[in-house]
Amino acid sequence: MKVITQNIAQFTENMLSQAGIPANYLEAANGAVMLMAMVLVSYLAFWVTRYIIVQQIARIISKSKTHYDDILLERRVFHRLAYIAPALIFYTLIDDVVPNTEWLTTAIKDIAFVWIIVVILRTVNAFLDALHDIYLHLPISQNRPIKGYIQLFTIIFYCIGVLSIISVVFNYEMGKIFAGLGAIAAVLILVFKDTILGLVASIQLSGNNMVKPGDWISVPKYGADGTVLEITLNTVKVQNWDKTISTIPTYALVADSFQNWKGMEESGGRRIKRAINIDMKSVRFLSPEMKQKFSRFLLLQEYIAERSDEIARVNKELNVQENEVFNGRNMTNLGVFRRYLENYLKVHPKIHKNMTFLVRQLQPGPNGIPMEIYVFSNDQAWANYESIQADIFDHILAIIPEFGLRVFQNPTGEDFAQLAKN
Repeated sequence: MKVITQNIAQFTENMLSQAGIPANYLEAANGAVMLMAMVLVSYLAFWVTRYIIVQQIARIISKSKTHYDDILLERRVFHRLAYIAPALIFYTLIDDVVPNTEWLTTAIKDIAFVWIIVVILRTVNAFLDALHDIYLHLPISQNRPIKGYIQLFTIIFYCIGVLSIISVVFNYEMGKIFAGLGAIAAVLILVFKDTILGLVASIQLSGNNMVKPGDWISVPKYGADGTVLEITLNTVKVQNWDKTISTIPTYALVADSFQNWKGMEESGGRRIKRAINIDMKSVRFLSPEMKQKFSRFLLLQEYIAERSDEIARVNKELNVQENEVFNGRNMTNLGVFRRYLENYLKVHPKIHKNMTFLVRQLQPGPNGIPMEIYVFSNDQAWANYESIQADIFDHILAIIPEFGLRVFQNPTGEDFAQLAKN
């Protein structure tokens, strides 16, 4: 290549001499002509690379059966790589084109080198993005996000590229640059604190499968409650249920507590945990009339019959008369109501039968006796879940008076008005 360049330079010099260019301007004119010729050659190389070679590669890829290589085209990896051709020509041939102007050749070589580094960095960036897109098509990507790692490698490559450019532009050895970086390591750690913490947190989140895109998480400290959209090196993006977007530092999910609802979604059920306060003054033993009434309830017929036989047998053994409730055993309206709720929920089509199922009394307090429903619905969709829960408690509130019970609530203005009338 050097011989060819010298021959071309000699040829153009002879042509310029024959054209009448003075001898003292001949070298400069020849250098200018050679530079323009090199610019044309560089453009030709770029055109051939960009519009012939790259187009042929694109045509071959479009005919392939796999779709992974199509992602390389979408990210324009080969298109960006084509821009390196003209810089390589300048960097390789400039010494032979203008051999006697060291300052010019050095400047052009430095510019060409910087151009090559920039093109390589942009190509590597596009290639890493393509790798991430390919990874997202794999089943494992649903549980192991790697965007944080991709960003880390991108930062490393860009740091190496910037240091290389500094080394060339300022004519400074890379070893000395790295030695200088070691001396200011404390400053770098302070500047890149969030990035370092985010890197460690990303590894922990991914390695322990703590959270992934698509999970529903709640982070009260940051006002986030919704679906994880993206996990990056520094932030986790969450779309809240009100469609707002919350960004959380990645390391915060490791340093602070958060709630991941993935287990609920994978279980097939969603918890209903709510209590109704019963006025303690309305609790009493069943009278014969109440027992006869409840025996007509389809959900209580079997229970009333079995329980009545059991109590009658025990009272007979104790020689207790049936009407002596203070000596023997008897049913209460609250106990019968609790069993009614259990049977009602057991036959409810929207209640999960294979998960925790409780209807229980909690500790009585100033607001009465809490009767808590602790079950799981078999429909996890938010709107459906709320509708199921509302329907259940609508029914409970409506049926409570049938058992001679009252719901406890604080007095209202209407209560005081009624009291004043009386």
